[in-house]
Formats: sequence, structure tokens, C-alpha cells
Amino acid sequence: MLVDSHCHLNYKGLAEQQGEVLARARDRGVTAMLNIATRESEWDDVLAAAEVNADVWASVGIHPHDADHHPDIDTAKLVERAAHPRVIGIGETGLDYYYDKSDRARQQDSFRRHIHASQQTGLPVIVHTRDAEADTLALLGEEMGRAVFPGVIHCFTASDDFARQVLDLGLYISISGIVTFKNASELQATAKWLPQERLLIETDSPFLAPVPHRGKTGEPAFVADTLSFLAELRGEDRETLGEATSLNFYKLFSKAAP
Repeated sequence: MLVDSHCHLNYKGLAEQQGEVLARARDRGVTAMLNIATRESEWDDVLAAAEVNADVWASVGIHPHDADHHPDIDTAKLVERAAHPRVIGIGETGLDYYYDKSDRARQQDSFRRHIHASQQTGLPVIVHTRDAEADTLALLGEEMGRAVFPGVIHCFTASDDFARQVLDLGLYISISGIVTFKNASELQATAKWLPQERLLIETDSPFLAPVPHRGKTGEPAFVADTLSFLAELRGEDRETLGEATSLNFYKLFSKAAP
């Protein structure tokens, strides 16, 4: 049992050969994939893949890069679309101060709307954060104090201290193929100690193909390679870690649980 907890099947590079991509993932033991939305124009396509594939699930959300272009996406609209039986998560959302493609205040407002949708629906919020640790923690902590909600920091690349604080808030942490990169020593050090019961694995495909696929278009099948690396890094049995991270996925995204 192996789960890719974050991928973009509708993105260029995967959408054109979606059937083959899914087949290759299944051949490598991937039993579930969460297809992530980043802008409203994607929602229908993301849902379409989930409606015709029993092992594909969907999220609805607006990436922080696109916050400026979606001022009308409020909590009510997210909650409405999240009622679809194949939607199991809210996001991805969050803060990205590295690229600053959207106004920071707009990013924060959008992030709060997503969290409020998570609080209302009980569905996990899928958090993107880059160069915004302090504001991400402040916003998560403030909203968690208002009403507890489930969530995951996807594609984790932040500091050790950030990891400890989001774990204290009850969130999960998802590790991508970045952990296999030669220049990822700090991430590798964090990945060694992360509690197994809060750990997920993802590809973020078509991005971030892990070693030994660097330079290729990422795809869900490659989650198996990230698992192998992570198990060796942590000194754990590969099958045990794969099963644990898969069970964690269903604990967090309980709407998808068998």
C-alpha cells in the first residue's frame, strides 16, 4: 500500500497521458493519489479525474500565487464545492513570499478563507509555505485557537523549528522528492526524526522528480522512489514505512478512508 498525497494530474506533462501515468503508478504499488487544485479554472478537471478513477481523489483551492486573481473565492464557495463526494481536502493554499506573485495581504486573506472552510467541513487544509515561516505559524496558531482544524504542510522544505511547531499544532508533514537531492542535507536531517505517525509522502508531480529520475517529468509512480530513500535515511523497513504513511493519509483525509 502506497499513497501519493499530493500530485497535479491535470498539469501539462501528465494530462496528455493521464491514463498511462495512472497505470505506471498502479504498477509500482500506488493505491491512491490526491489530485490537487491550485486555481478555480482547474476544479472541474481535477474532479473529473477523481470521478472516473476510484484511486484518485480531489481537492479544491487557490494557490497563494493566484490569490490576486481569485478575490471572489470565499469560504462559502469552497465549502460548497467541497461537498462533492470525491473532494477530500481544501487547498492547496498558504503563503509564498519567495516569488510574491500575489500581494501578501491577499495571500493571508485567501489562506484564512481556506482554513475557515476546513473548520466548517472538517476536511484537511493543504498548506504551501515558502519563505513565510513566521506568518504561516502565526496565522495557523491564531486560527487553531479559534477552532481546531486538520491539515498538512505539503512538500516540506522549512526549518527544523518550524516542523516542531506545526507538529505541536497537530498538523502532518509531507515529504517530497526534494529529500533525495544532494543539496537537501537540512531537509534530510529533519526527515530523520519526524514522527512516523505524522508523516506523509508525495510527488508534487509533474515537479520535483526524485533521484534517480532528476530532470524528468515527475509522476505519481515516483513516490515509490522517495519512499525507498526515506526508509533508508530513517533506518526503517520500506514496507512498514509505506504502510504507515498510507494509513496516515487515510487518518488525515478520513473522507477517503475505505
